[in-house]
Amino acid sequence: MMNLIIIGESVSKLTSEFKDINNEIDWKNIKGFRNIAVHDYFGIDIEEVWQILETHIPVFYKYLKEIIKRN
Repeated sequence: MMNLIIIGESVSKLTSEFKDINNEIDWKNIKGFRNIAVHDYFGIDIEEVWQILETHIPVFYKYLKEIIKRN
């Protein structure tokens, strides 16, 4: 969970320009999940977290590698 929170916090530090250029990533939902995890920690659905880890993180990682290659 803490790693997901850190990812969300890091996303909030990115410039709007960077996020606009790299719009294949759903930056808003990443930040939104961070807010939910921090402010409603005990309301987190562990199945949802597992789904994020299994489905979304691998795709996110792939996009990040592509962004790094472009820069």
